[in-house]
Amino acid sequence: MRKAPVLADLVEERFDRLILLVGRLNYMWTNTESLLIHLIAGLAGTSKDSAVIIFLTLNTTRARIDLVERLAKMDGRPEGIRDPILEHTKRLGKLSGIRNRFNHCIYSFDPESGNPKTILMRIADRKTDIKMGRTDTLDGEALREIEQVVEDLSTLNRDIWQLITRLDYPV
Repeated sequence: MRKAPVLADLVEERFDRLILLVGRLNYMWTNTESLLIHLIAGLAGTSKDSAVIIFLTLNTTRARIDLVERLAKMDGRPEGIRDPILEHTKRLGKLSGIRNRFNHCIYSFDPESGNPKTILMRIADRKTDIKMGRTDTLDGEALREIEQVVEDLSTLNRDIWQLITRLDYPV
Protein backbone atom coordinates (compact mmCIF):
# COMPACT_ATOMS: atom_id res chain seq x y z
CA MET A 1 0.00 0.00 0.00
CA ARG A 2 3.01 2.32 0.17
CA LYS A 3 3.27 2.58 -3.64
CA ALA A 4 0.84 5.49 -4.10
CA PRO A 5 2.54 7.83 -1.58
CA VAL A 6 5.97 7.05 -3.07
CA LEU A 7 4.70 7.88 -6.55
CA ALA A 8 3.04 11.02 -5.20
CA ASP A 9 6.33 12.10 -3.60
CA LEU A 10 8.17 11.41 -6.85
CA VAL A 11 5.62 13.42 -8.86
CA GLU A 12 5.87 16.33 -6.42
CA GLU A 13 9.69 16.25 -6.50
CA ARG A 14 9.76 16.23 -10.32
CA PHE A 15 7.10 18.94 -10.51
CA ASP A 16 9.06 21.16 -8.11
CA ARG A 17 12.24 20.67 -10.16
CA LEU A 18 10.38 21.38 -13.41
CA ILE A 19 8.73 24.56 -12.11
CA LEU A 20 12.02 25.83 -10.69
CA LEU A 21 13.79 25.19 -14.00
CA VAL A 22 11.05 26.78 -16.11
CA GLY A 23 11.05 29.79 -13.76
CA ARG A 24 14.82 30.15 -14.14
CA LEU A 25 14.46 29.76 -17.91
CA ASN A 26 11.86 32.54 -18.03
CA TYR A 27 13.92 34.83 -15.81
CA MET A 28 17.08 34.33 -17.86
CA TRP A 29 15.16 34.69 -21.10
CA THR A 30 13.52 37.98 -20.14
CA ASN A 31 16.75 39.35 -18.75
CA THR A 32 18.72 38.40 -21.87
CA GLU A 33 16.08 39.47 -24.42
CA SER A 34 15.90 42.89 -22.77
CA LEU A 35 19.54 43.47 -23.73
CA LEU A 36 18.24 43.98 -27.26
CA ILE A 37 17.12 47.40 -25.99
CA HIS A 38 20.74 48.52 -25.72
CA LEU A 39 21.58 47.13 -29.16
CA ILE A 40 18.59 48.96 -30.65
CA ALA A 41 19.65 52.21 -28.96
CA GLY A 42 23.22 51.93 -30.19
CA LEU A 43 22.42 50.79 -33.72
CA ALA A 44 19.62 53.33 -34.22
CA GLY A 45 21.56 56.14 -32.58
CA THR A 46 18.81 56.86 -30.10
CA SER A 47 18.42 57.02 -26.34
CA LYS A 48 17.78 53.99 -24.18
CA ASP A 49 14.32 55.38 -23.34
CA SER A 50 13.39 55.57 -27.04
CA ALA A 51 14.77 52.08 -27.55
CA VAL A 52 12.58 50.79 -24.71
CA ILE A 53 9.50 52.16 -26.49
CA ILE A 54 10.57 50.52 -29.75
CA PHE A 55 11.32 47.22 -27.94
CA LEU A 56 7.95 47.17 -26.17
CA THR A 57 6.06 48.11 -29.34
CA LEU A 58 7.41 45.00 -31.05
CA ASN A 59 5.47 42.23 -29.37
CA THR A 60 7.47 39.15 -30.35
CA THR A 61 11.02 38.02 -29.86
CA ARG A 62 11.28 37.32 -33.59
CA ALA A 63 10.31 40.92 -34.43
CA ARG A 64 12.84 42.31 -31.95
CA ILE A 65 15.63 40.11 -33.28
CA ASP A 66 14.68 41.00 -36.87
CA LEU A 67 14.91 44.71 -36.06
CA VAL A 68 18.33 44.38 -34.44
CA GLU A 69 19.61 42.26 -37.34
CA ARG A 70 18.29 44.69 -39.95
CA LEU A 71 19.84 47.65 -38.15
CA ALA A 72 23.14 45.74 -37.93
CA LYS A 73 23.04 44.97 -41.68
CA MET A 74 22.45 48.55 -42.80
CA ASP A 75 24.79 49.90 -45.47
CA GLY A 76 27.96 51.32 -44.04
CA ARG A 77 27.81 49.31 -40.82
CA PRO A 78 31.34 48.09 -40.06
CA GLU A 79 31.68 44.32 -39.95
CA GLY A 80 33.29 44.62 -36.51
CA ILE A 81 29.91 45.82 -35.25
CA ARG A 82 27.63 43.88 -37.60
CA ASP A 83 29.16 40.41 -37.28
CA PRO A 84 29.25 40.06 -33.47
CA ILE A 85 25.70 41.38 -33.22
CA LEU A 86 24.47 38.90 -35.84
CA GLU A 87 26.30 36.08 -34.08
CA HIS A 88 24.59 36.94 -30.77
CA THR A 89 21.11 37.35 -32.30
CA LYS A 90 21.53 34.00 -34.05
CA ARG A 91 22.31 32.36 -30.71
CA LEU A 92 19.30 34.04 -29.11
CA GLY A 93 17.05 32.92 -31.96
CA LYS A 94 18.16 29.30 -31.58
CA LEU A 95 17.42 29.36 -27.87
CA SER A 96 13.96 30.87 -28.45
CA GLY A 97 12.62 27.61 -29.88
CA ILE A 98 13.32 25.72 -26.68
CA ARG A 99 11.99 28.56 -24.57
CA ASN A 100 8.77 28.62 -26.60
CA ARG A 101 8.38 24.87 -26.21
CA PHE A 102 8.20 25.23 -22.43
CA ASN A 103 6.13 28.43 -22.36
CA HIS A 104 3.42 27.60 -24.88
CA CYS A 105 2.22 24.45 -23.19
CA ILE A 106 0.37 23.12 -20.23
CA TYR A 107 1.83 20.51 -17.92
CA SER A 108 0.46 17.16 -16.85
CA PHE A 109 1.93 13.99 -15.38
CA ASP A 110 2.21 10.44 -16.60
CA PRO A 111 0.23 8.44 -14.01
CA GLU A 112 2.52 5.41 -14.39
CA SER A 113 6.00 6.95 -14.22
CA GLY A 114 5.27 10.24 -12.50
CA ASN A 115 7.18 12.08 -15.24
CA PRO A 116 5.89 15.52 -16.10
CA LYS A 117 4.57 15.97 -19.63
CA THR A 118 4.04 19.00 -21.81
CA ILE A 119 0.93 19.43 -23.92
CA LEU A 120 1.68 21.89 -26.69
CA MET A 121 -0.91 24.66 -26.95
CA ARG A 122 -0.59 25.17 -30.68
CA ILE A 123 -2.72 24.19 -33.65
CA ALA A 124 -0.86 22.79 -36.64
CA ASP A 125 -2.88 23.28 -39.82
CA ARG A 126 -2.51 20.49 -42.37
CA LYS A 127 -3.98 20.25 -45.86
CA THR A 128 -7.16 18.53 -44.76
CA ASP A 129 -7.08 18.50 -40.98
CA ILE A 130 -5.53 20.01 -37.88
CA LYS A 131 -3.30 18.59 -35.18
CA MET A 132 -3.15 19.87 -31.66
CA GLY A 133 -2.13 18.85 -28.21
CA ARG A 134 1.19 17.17 -29.00
CA THR A 135 2.58 15.69 -25.79
CA ASP A 136 6.20 15.22 -24.78
CA THR A 137 7.49 13.52 -21.66
CA LEU A 138 9.88 15.56 -19.57
CA ASP A 139 12.27 12.92 -18.37
CA GLY A 140 15.70 13.53 -16.87
CA GLU A 141 17.16 14.25 -20.30
CA ALA A 142 14.56 16.95 -21.01
CA LEU A 143 15.20 18.56 -17.62
CA ARG A 144 18.95 18.56 -18.33
CA GLU A 145 18.15 20.24 -21.67
CA ILE A 146 16.37 23.07 -19.81
CA GLU A 147 19.36 23.39 -17.46
CA GLN A 148 21.67 23.65 -20.49
CA VAL A 149 19.51 26.36 -22.07
CA VAL A 150 19.59 28.35 -18.81
CA GLU A 151 23.39 28.03 -18.80
CA ASP A 152 23.58 29.02 -22.49
CA LEU A 153 21.38 32.07 -21.83
CA SER A 154 23.60 33.09 -18.93
CA THR A 155 26.68 32.90 -21.16
CA LEU A 156 24.92 34.78 -23.97
CA ASN A 157 23.81 37.44 -21.50
CA ARG A 158 27.40 38.07 -20.41
CA ASP A 159 28.60 38.07 -24.03
CA ILE A 160 25.99 40.64 -25.09
CA TRP A 161 26.83 42.85 -22.08
CA GLN A 162 30.50 42.73 -23.05
CA LEU A 163 29.60 43.72 -26.61
CA ILE A 164 27.37 46.60 -25.44
CA THR A 165 30.19 47.85 -23.24
CA ARG A 166 32.82 47.48 -25.98
CA LEU A 167 30.64 49.36 -28.49
CA ASP A 168 29.82 52.01 -25.88
CA TYR A 169 26.08 51.70 -26.53
CA PRO A 170 23.61 53.39 -24.17
CA VAL A 171 23.08 51.61 -20.88
